[in-house]
Amino acid sequence: MNAIFARINSLLSRHVPEQRIYLRTETTTRYFRATPLMQTLFGGVVAVGFCWTVIATSALMLDRMSAQSGRTQAEVLQRAYETRLNEISSERDQRALEAQTAQERFYIALEQISLQQNDLLGAEEERRELATGLKIMQQKLQKAVSERDVAQKSSDSILAEMQAITGSLNTRLGGARDTEETLTYLTRALDDTVNERDEMRGETEVLYDQMSKMTMTARLRQEQNDRIFVRLEQAVELSLSPLERALKRTGVDTEKLLNEVRRGYSGTGGPLMPLVISSKGSGVNPLSNRSNLLLTALDKVGLMQLATQKLPLMVPVRGSYRNTSGYGFRRDPKTGGRRLHKGSDMAGRRGTPIVAPGDGVVTFAGRQSGYGNLVKVRHAAGLETFFAHLNRIAVKAGQRVSRGDRIGDMGTTGRSTGVHLHYEIRKNGKPINPMIYMKAAQNVF
Repeated sequence: MNAIFARINSLLSRHVPEQRIYLRTETTTRYFRATPLMQTLFGGVVAVGFCWTVIATSALMLDRMSAQSGRTQAEVLQRAYETRLNEISSERDQRALEAQTAQERFYIALEQISLQQNDLLGAEEERRELATGLKIMQQKLQKAVSERDVAQKSSDSILAEMQAITGSLNTRLGGARDTEETLTYLTRALDDTVNERDEMRGETEVLYDQMSKMTMTARLRQEQNDRIFVRLEQAVELSLSPLERALKRTGVDTEKLLNEVRRGYSGTGGPLMPLVISSKGSGVNPLSNRSNLLLTALDKVGLMQLATQKLPLMVPVRGSYRNTSGYGFRRDPKTGGRRLHKGSDMAGRRGTPIVAPGDGVVTFAGRQSGYGNLVKVRHAAGLETFFAHLNRIAVKAGQRVSRGDRIGDMGTTGRSTGVHLHYEIRKNGKPINPMIYMKAAQNVF
């Protein structure tokens, strides 16, 4: 080893001569010998330290300049996002006001239909009573005509008998008086029958006029009901179409989800019932069929609204945020490798409220490796949402939450490079892109 050091010193001595440092005291003199190898090593250490100082200073300056530029861009983007969020909020409030107005108009129209149906039932009952009275009067008229014919035949027979017995008036005077009284009675009865017949004819004409007026009134009310039903059907279609489009975009089995909602909301009763109106007391007319179809459509609207409440169709951040990383393969911020990002990252201020995007049950609320403070919520149709890196958790496992309920605050716990929310949606345990559900209901809620 000494021979190696001696060989190296001899090679370096051509360029770096040996140096000696003398230390003198009152009694002795000592010196320190700096060999070429020691001088070279010391010079290398000094050069490396100087280079490292220059590089570190440059890196710090570049980081400060890039940070200032990034902060400026972040402020511009934040102002743009806040402006867009305000516009979306105004549009959402306007849509909500339109939906509420349409619903109020629907209930007013439904009340008008109920009143008109009651009027129709009363008019139908009056027409039935008039028809019954007319039938009875016709029967009496026929009976009176029959009695008049019988009386006329009896009068003819009596006159024939009187002509046959004109030769024996003296012996049958008593019978002639009885016959005269009978004829007088029959004549009066015939006059009364004719008067009743004339009166019945007048009453019959009045009844026919009343029936014509009632028929016209019923026709006008039918046309008015048709117009009301058209408006109601249009309002139902306007309410149903956005809900159907939102559920279709999510790819969820709509019929299966609606059946699940029906099982959960299976109570019966209430004022809305199928309408059956018939003039004969049996069968179903077109108005009843149309009413039943409208009520069925309203029931479907209610089921669709309940179904959408059970799905995560809302942005889980209540406040300003920025999408920093989407779903899919990306460069890992910690290791630099290419890995699958199973959710969406939304950055904002620490403590920004995190809310449930749909009704569900909290299945986990605690700390988990990599996720930090984590909340899991189970929804309908096999869906489950993950909320990671929370600064604070506001729910407990087993707790039921509704859309908009606060479940925690945004933070940077776990494997995180800054304050943000890591949001995942899993269907039957497999991760899917959360933006599919957040974009599906942009024009609904």
